[in-house]
Amino acid sequence: MRTPEEYYSDLKKMRKNVYIGGKKVGRDDSRLMPGINVMKTTFDLAQEPDWQDIITAKSSLTGKKINRFTHLPQNSWDLMQKQKMIRLTATRVGGCIQRCMGQDAIVALSIATKEMDEEYGTEYHQRFMTYMKDYQEKDWAGACAQTDMKGDRSKRPHEQEDPDAYVHIVEEKSDGIVVRGAKISITMASLADEIIVVPTRALTEKDRDYAIAFAIPADWKRIRLITRPASVRERKEFKCPYAEMGVAESVIVFDNTFIPKERVFMCGEWQFGRRLALLFADSHRFSYTGCKPAVSDILCGATALVAEANNIERVSHVREKLSEFVGIGELAYAAGIAAALYGENTSSGTFFPNLIYSNIGRRLMGENIYHEFNILTEIAGGLSVTLPFEDDFIAEETKKDLEKYIKRNPKISYEDAHRCWRLVENIAASAMANWYQIAGVHGGGSPIMETITLNIETDYESKKDIAKYLAGIIKELDQSKELKRKPIPLKPPK
Repeated sequence: MRTPEEYYSDLKKMRKNVYIGGKKVGRDDSRLMPGINVMKTTFDLAQEPDWQDIITAKSSLTGKKINRFTHLPQNSWDLMQKQKMIRLTATRVGGCIQRCMGQDAIVALSIATKEMDEEYGTEYHQRFMTYMKDYQEKDWAGACAQTDMKGDRSKRPHEQEDPDAYVHIVEEKSDGIVVRGAKISITMASLADEIIVVPTRALTEKDRDYAIAFAIPADWKRIRLITRPASVRERKEFKCPYAEMGVAESVIVFDNTFIPKERVFMCGEWQFGRRLALLFADSHRFSYTGCKPAVSDILCGATALVAEANNIERVSHVREKLSEFVGIGELAYAAGIAAALYGENTSSGTFFPNLIYSNIGRRLMGENIYHEFNILTEIAGGLSVTLPFEDDFIAEETKKDLEKYIKRNPKISYEDAHRCWRLVENIAASAMANWYQIAGVHGGGSPIMETITLNIETDYESKKDIAKYLAGIIKELDQSKELKRKPIPLKPPK
């Protein structure tokens, strides 16, 4: 497993293909450092004794100890450890840990490649497993590139006026394929070792050229990463961990890019477009049952802290508001545990979370993210957007004024009060605040996809039968499926 220093050293060696503000930059650009600091955390904690078995795992391929972010879950226990890992690491960085994207992509491909081989006699799975050995051995961080530009949303890929609205094959060769198009809103692509491309939607036979999946190094020839970093205003004197963290989103442009055959994991199997797209999305929604409760933890903690700074932490309506964070976050986390316990084995050996519980957990958090931010701003008041600049807390002419007036609770020092309000400003009124709110709604797919999945997976007829039985319309209630359901494993596998 790599150390944080080794990860960053490898990153800096990569070819310059990142563009920020119209200029090509290296991956040591200061604007990328907040996101890099988040990624470093995933390598750093893997070295900590107390984090063993949480952020590390035993490889199902080699038997070696690996970073859990490169692991293919094998059972319910693995999924619960993944969920716990994401929640705990997310609280260390102030929110999104980002690296779960790559894990959800490899989970999806491990299953889909096996199923394609079974259906069509292809050799994708062995090719992917060979890639996975490198992925685990080299401790890579992968960015999943799923979302296409999509063009006219009312049209399918092959119907678009511009065929490049979706990433597609422009040429097939004996040793690989050439692709063109763009993937958008791709988190941490500029911070990743690898970019893993999967389809974004269901496809038809006429969309065959859009049915592709592959993985390439993030600095591969003929790709450009047009990147938008997000972070909070840099601290000058009042340093803190939250201010050192951030994210970076990219538009990834594929400009007649050659993909070697050994890195191609789908090539024209349009029937599996929907399957692979949903495998990633549903695995990622399960990941949200770890990271979004962590966001609730962070918002709850900040709200409790600012209530203490205002000396109102024991007021009844404040306590009631705080309990809402707990209810939302823990319900979503419980949905993740249920998704793990009621997950299913796949023919690939990868264990996949239950779709209903994963989507319910994700949906709950998405529906409440703005409400949670509203609770924080309601209790904190207007200082989240009117707090003077840090320079004014440092400058001699204004420092004494602010030292006197920022302090409200006599038990809290001026400096701690200032740090509290500065954190609230960062969490509630910054570029990162806007990012977390919108990501809370759209991360892992638009909310309508959760509704579609729940409607597909739910047997409404069986629920109608319950009502019919209770109403006396039918005489018997068939509950054989539930009665035969396998017992939940309550102990970790040996």
